Amino acid sequence: MNWQEVCDHPQLRDLSFKIELNEDGKIIMSPIKVFHSLLQGEIEALLMKYLKHGKAFPECAIATPKGTKVADVVWASKERLQQIKFEVECSIAPEICIEVLSNSNSTKEMLEKKQLYFEQGAHEFWICDGNGKMRFFNPKMELLHSELVPDFPSEVEI
Repeated sequence: MNWQEVCDHPQLRDLSFKIELNEDGKIIMSPIKVFHSLLQGEIEALLMKYLKHGKAFPECAIATPKGTKVADVVWASKERLQQIKFEVECSIAPEICIEVLSNSNSTKEMLEKKQLYFEQGAHEFWICDGNGKMRFFNPKMELLHSELVPDFPSEVEI
């Protein structure tokens, strides 16, 4: 399957699971809990508070060499948004890609996503753990705080 087929499939439209594709086109589903969604919403709101010249949005499909990955929250500049906003899946990653960890996520999976998002043009990768603690990365290393959003809190409160 490709991402367009997933989007068009009538039985996959209203699932309460996050869906991604692996490099073989097989569907990977992850259940989402309410607290996970609350963290996503709060991160999105904070991004919109601190970054005025772009858009933050949830559940962004990004084409990668290892299938379609879906970042929990992203932020894209106006320029990048012009390039991706009508695509089925982003051909280039938004500048900031954020994953909110759930019980089903592994360290290996997060390391792979970080690498894939950077390969697709992300400038920063953030991880929010299940308690709202944030970690920030650029392509070279872990950061003490975001370079793109220096005032973003180190912990998201719900």
